[in-house]
Amino acid sequence: MVLSIKNIVPILHAQWFGKHPNTLIENIAIDSRSLQNGAQTLFFAIVGPNNDAHVYIEELLEKGVRNFVVTHVPEPFKDRANFLVVGNTLEALQLFAAHHRDLFDFPIIGITGSNGKTIVKEWLNFLLGPDYNIIRSPKSYNSQVGVPLSVIAINEHHNLGIFEAGISTVHEMEKLERILKPTIGILTNIGSAHDEGFANIGEKMKEKLKLFHHAKILIYNKNKSIDAFLNPKIKTFSWSCKDEEADVFITKKSILDKTLLRIRYAESTFEIKIPFQDDASVENAIQCIMALLYFKYDPKVIESRVELLFPVEMRLKVKNGINNTMLIDDSYSSDFQSLKIALDFLESQKQYKKKSLILSDIFQSGLSDDELYSKVSQLIISNKIQRVIGIGATISKFKNKFLNCITFPNTEAFINHIESLNFGNETILIKGARSFNFEKIVHALEEKTHETVLEINLNAISHNLNFFKSKLKARTKMMVMVKAFGYGNGGFEIAKLLEHHKVDYLGVAFADEGISLKNDGIKLPIMVLNPESTSFAAIIQHQLEPEIYSLKGLNAFLKIAEQKKLKNYPIHIKLDTGMHRLGFEEEQLTELIARLKDNKAIQVKSILSHMATSDDLEHHEFALEQIALFEKLSSQLISELKIKPIRHILNTSGISNYPKAQYDMVRLGIGLYGISNDPEEQPYLENVGTLKSIISQIRTIDAGESVGYGRRFVAQKTTKIATVPIGYADGISRHWGNGVGYVTIHDQKATIVGSICMDMLMVDVTDIACFEGDPVIIFGENPTVVYIAEKLQTIPYEILTSISQRVKRIFYRE
Repeated sequence: MVLSIKNIVPILHAQWFGKHPNTLIENIAIDSRSLQNGAQTLFFAIVGPNNDAHVYIEELLEKGVRNFVVTHVPEPFKDRANFLVVGNTLEALQLFAAHHRDLFDFPIIGITGSNGKTIVKEWLNFLLGPDYNIIRSPKSYNSQVGVPLSVIAINEHHNLGIFEAGISTVHEMEKLERILKPTIGILTNIGSAHDEGFANIGEKMKEKLKLFHHAKILIYNKNKSIDAFLNPKIKTFSWSCKDEEADVFITKKSILDKTLLRIRYAESTFEIKIPFQDDASVENAIQCIMALLYFKYDPKVIESRVELLFPVEMRLKVKNGINNTMLIDDSYSSDFQSLKIALDFLESQKQYKKKSLILSDIFQSGLSDDELYSKVSQLIISNKIQRVIGIGATISKFKNKFLNCITFPNTEAFINHIESLNFGNETILIKGARSFNFEKIVHALEEKTHETVLEINLNAISHNLNFFKSKLKARTKMMVMVKAFGYGNGGFEIAKLLEHHKVDYLGVAFADEGISLKNDGIKLPIMVLNPESTSFAAIIQHQLEPEIYSLKGLNAFLKIAEQKKLKNYPIHIKLDTGMHRLGFEEEQLTELIARLKDNKAIQVKSILSHMATSDDLEHHEFALEQIALFEKLSSQLISELKIKPIRHILNTSGISNYPKAQYDMVRLGIGLYGISNDPEEQPYLENVGTLKSIISQIRTIDAGESVGYGRRFVAQKTTKIATVPIGYADGISRHWGNGVGYVTIHDQKATIVGSICMDMLMVDVTDIACFEGDPVIIFGENPTVVYIAEKLQTIPYEILTSISQRVKRIFYRE
């Protein structure tokens, strides 16, 4: 795609303001933070419910971007760039993608449903890849923004497209259909995901089927519910394991760890083995087999390829590596579009300035090798990667296109030389096609810890952040609390994500937490809520901003500030409006004002207070009294000191319950991590942390035998016991043992029996088919942290912050 600005104007029905109509565009962008933005980027300033990208235009101009699609031309910059003015920038992006789609005439497979879209897409790419040059949506790019960005990547070398489309409410699918115009449709399983956006399951089916309005064929699992909503004009190719009137009738049988499918199609019957037994994987594999049948593949070819199907890893994982390295594990795919996404993720999560890339040969780009690796080189340069390690025969041929590049013919050769590469103090993106077995590289470079991990879903954090942002007025700033090791979820990684989302402030409890973040490269302003006087010198040294809550503390800080000859150093004044924990009381205001007045060493950056009952509406009147007192006292300070500070009093519950008291900023805490004190609000938040372990050993005991210290569990019958390597030293309360709590194994509850030990706990798995090494969920979706807290008569904060730092945190993005 290379178009000039004057070519793009009529496509978007835009008004053009600028001086360079012949500027060529090679890249479309919507994320101001991407290092891939440049002079030939056309930036669409998308306006969403939580963000308006127009505010980043000045920043983008400084980075060299000179072409924008906007709803209005910012007056200060009108002569500095090309501006294409449209009524709605998202609709303009979709219009541009639809125009681009119309330039190509080859089969497009459109996939929708509630579950399985990405897996079916990735498996079809694997199965059809040997015979087609495929363009597919990267990762889960299936939204109103993701679909157009995926389609814009089509080029003249592709001859098959595979795209997924996801919707969350009505009137969205017709927009995606106009962009994709799929010729072949696949409807995957319809489940409960995003039910809240539809009146009922029927409405959801009706909306999803709109994707296939102009399709030549629809592949689906035949059932009466779907049939009732099908357009009779749509030609279908159906399958079923129940309805023999389907075009393809399938029976299935489990054999060891595989499933044998007996397929009756047309006049023939044949068998195919698939390497899965779970219902979801079997259904997804059948959808792929149906597509191959539609493409008239020989059953023997289908069988040979399907038996090689693999679990799809849909996550970019962040892990601690050896020698102070951070690993970003994307070791299961290698194509140009997903490389762009992974490099953006690297930039958003990098812990070290030095950035390295381990990259395999790239497949299915639609470009010649020379064109492809030239573009990859440009991409790597724009992302400021200091070292490239190429693995594979093809990338080795183009080694000279990269600066500071070393190549190896295969993964084994790389691993044999791993010690000589001196990995240390760097962030490493590991990006490889599945056939290169890059998981071996991850294993070799990963820091070795025990098998209990806390997985942190960065997508969920972003979702929860945006949920609370949507409750704020446009000008309300946001401070996010990352104290107590990010409420047990990890400090730096979450702070880095929040910095990527451009929050206004971070909050920590003590100076050492803030110092650690600053040393790791966090540039956001960080407020220290409970600073000790002995830490003031270190706070100043690391450019942290202290909360001052007493005259003693103020005098101590001013003494140091004056010794260091500081000017306008930011401090935050805390008022006690009823919490009676920390803060200046009303009778101290006169002395406080006298001490602050005309003092040039410091600047009152903000005035704050803390609500005691924002989560409990039974104390509504008390909360209103606190807000009223805060208004009175802060106004007095502002008036007498003649200052314009940021004011803030609301925490997570306050954001929801007292929206009129947003003032200039709010402080988001536990809500970021997916916990709400309001049961009606909880379903709108996503689970962030999942604590996982494995089964170390399984044994069977007889009636009368006991388990654990003190023989607190005695079997009443023959019982199968599994031992899990996690205990109270990892943060699991001993009160959760002895039949009170449970873990989840293969979606089934396994009751904890006996006392929880320091490093282990034991569970009853008598009725669960499981084996040593199988995964165990300690908390996450089931049981939830909220449920555990209720049972232990405590609060979710305590459960989260109790998880020991010896438990490895793995951060991932879906």
